Amino acid sequence: MAVPLKLISHKLCPYVQRAVIALAEKGVPFERTDIDLANKPDWFLKVSPLGKTPVLLVGDHAIFESAVILEYLEETQANPLHPADALRRAEHRSCIEFGSAILNDIAGLYAASDEAAFTARALQLKQRFERLEARLVGPWFDGETFSLVDAVFGPVFRYFDVFDEIGDFGILGAKPKVARWRQNLAARASVRSAVSADYPALLRDFIDRRRSYLSQLQANVAA
Repeated sequence: MAVPLKLISHKLCPYVQRAVIALAEKGVPFERTDIDLANKPDWFLKVSPLGKTPVLLVGDHAIFESAVILEYLEETQANPLHPADALRRAEHRSCIEFGSAILNDIAGLYAASDEAAFTARALQLKQRFERLEARLVGPWFDGETFSLVDAVFGPVFRYFDVFDEIGDFGILGAKPKVARWRQNLAARASVRSAVSADYPALLRDFIDRRRSYLSQLQANVAA
């Protein structure tokens, strides 16, 4: 009998979305519980030493950190999302870390307090995506097979669905392979279902509460 899986989640967390997408691609049933990271319940702090989501509960065992969760799922569940070749698998793991660096840049973008800091982050992101443009094969990251790298970048592009409503910051423009990849990910059932229908509104509210330069731009658009 399979051990039941429970995923402790936050509705906006891109790292949670990675795990949700991987679980969906593998066809693994699981129970999802959303928590408020601004008001963490005591039971959550007992299973998450770092106080972060996601946490995967495998019976009585807690696994935290999204990269560890993804590797655990690869080792224990059918329908592998990593390449079979060891060298390609290592490269994919490196690209997952690159995806995490991009998420850090995105966090810096929406938290930037002034135009100069915002512009610097936007330039950094533009350069990151230029590297991806040079690397992409298509229709997915590494060709015809959906991989964990694709699962990682689905949540990355979801931010830009909201950012694009605020303005064109020159980050993704003139990158046709990235644009095609983004479109393919947006149409993928596992990526679409990784968030609730209120995700865009929640993200816009989150940006507004940051009181950052991007918050001001968003307010100007809404005015």
